[in-house]
Amino acid sequence: MTSSRASAVIYARVSSTKQVKQGDGLSSQLTRCRVYAEQLGHEVVEMFTDDISGRLKKRPGVEAMPKFLKKQKASTFVIIDDISRLARSLDTHRALRDEIRDAGGLLISPSVSFGETSDDQLVENLLASVSQHQQQKNREQTKNRMVARMMNGYWTFRSPVGYKVIRSGPHGKMLHRDEPVASLIQEVYEGYAAGRFDGMAEIMRYLKAHPSWPANKRKTLTVEPVMELMSRPHYAGYLHAPDWEIIMLKGKHEPIVSLETYEAVQARIKGKAKTFTRLTVNEDFALRGHVTCSDCGDAYTACWSTGRSKRYPYYLCQTKGCASYGRSVRREVLEEQFETLLRSLRPTPELFTLAQEMFRDLWNARMSSEASGEKHLHAEVARVERQIEQLVDRIIASDVSSIVSAYENRVRSLEIEKAKLAEKIAQCGRPLADFDTTHRTAMQFLENPYQIWLSERLCDKRNVLKLAFAEPITYDREHGFRTAKAAVPFRIFNALQEINSPDTDELKMVRAVGIEPTLLAEPDFESGASTNFTTPAYEERPIAFTRKGATRPYCPF
Repeated sequence: MTSSRASAVIYARVSSTKQVKQGDGLSSQLTRCRVYAEQLGHEVVEMFTDDISGRLKKRPGVEAMPKFLKKQKASTFVIIDDISRLARSLDTHRALRDEIRDAGGLLISPSVSFGETSDDQLVENLLASVSQHQQQKNREQTKNRMVARMMNGYWTFRSPVGYKVIRSGPHGKMLHRDEPVASLIQEVYEGYAAGRFDGMAEIMRYLKAHPSWPANKRKTLTVEPVMELMSRPHYAGYLHAPDWEIIMLKGKHEPIVSLETYEAVQARIKGKAKTFTRLTVNEDFALRGHVTCSDCGDAYTACWSTGRSKRYPYYLCQTKGCASYGRSVRREVLEEQFETLLRSLRPTPELFTLAQEMFRDLWNARMSSEASGEKHLHAEVARVERQIEQLVDRIIASDVSSIVSAYENRVRSLEIEKAKLAEKIAQCGRPLADFDTTHRTAMQFLENPYQIWLSERLCDKRNVLKLAFAEPITYDREHGFRTAKAAVPFRIFNALQEINSPDTDELKMVRAVGIEPTLLAEPDFESGASTNFTTPAYEERPIAFTRKGATRPYCPF
């Protein structure tokens, strides 16, 4: 005999997956609906659930339920625990109510009566409106609590890459550095600010190749996420939520980089951010773009040539009209000659020891100078504070919205300037690390740049090219590399070599007088002439070559 009991389905909903894992909201709703079905003598044939906000109409459970109802031969009861479980919006409630009715379902609940009379529909609409109001009120209260917490310096959204949320005593949940990713982000920020990375594409390749960078299984790392990564104020210790009118607010979490570094990165992004990437810039051709043709002066490109049994790598000039156009050089030939040139940059042990002592002297002098500059920084802070007070007075006195907005933007920029000065005051005479720790990598590079060139990572090779040579190297197909212009530190090593040689015994280095950017006279050891060049690195500790005096040489590198 077939059962005479009417069929029923149950629909239950919670607002998030967290409520499913940590609460019993779904099970409580399902149990109450089953008991209600037994009381009415109905047979539950299916159950549908969702863990999505009731504001939304598109939900997997809600979309599957009408399809199931249409397949039933007779009308089927749809049981919900409460009217708010079906929807949290009056419009959504009406739309779902019509879908259920058109699919042959009859909506019932142990909490409310769904009738077709005008009074029943009035009550139903009122209850749906109340449910919508409760949801809107909850959102407002949640937002207000989040805004208030952010105003106190705590980030309330998902933690950015490089941070993790940890409960920390009286602070509650707050951002903490997530190592080793935080140190990796610090490296790319400081590297980009210092010019180590040319653009976003190079940072992207560096992060993708680094084993510490967290891989995203759903999508590969592209330039756009890197651009967003390099624009987050969180890493400088600030909160930024323009939609909530929170602009560069000082946070309670530990910064990964200084505000000065962050601002330098933003200035460089706005000035000349490079977002392109080229497939040929890879480990196969590390010298691509850094070697120029002796005939036309344009950079060599590179390619693979396919032979009968295998492929062969070549560098070549592709500038039309050049005498070397299309004429290639085998990669192993060009790179072997380059490595010979690079090995020649290695200073003698005696000169390296002398340079190391110069660095240490400069380090000590810089620490003394920064400690004595704290009074000047405090004066700068006072000046900025006076400007802020004047602008605030103007904002109060003005009733023109455009002028007020301009004043507010200026106040924000002054607040950032004030914060940068505060960072400098906090660091005056207090280095983050000692001399040996800070300069270890730099000294290893100066001692033997060829050793770093042997690294398998493309970024290391490209950094050697940037740091060891002041400009691209010219290559002649017949005679190899021409005289390359080494970077300033290696030219100083050459100068020191000349100082110690018998033929130039009178040549000494003494401090130059004045505050203008220092001009170094770079000796041309072939012709005896000298060429002046300017470098900002000498502003703190100017150097000059002269044949007068016998003072000890100083070097800022």
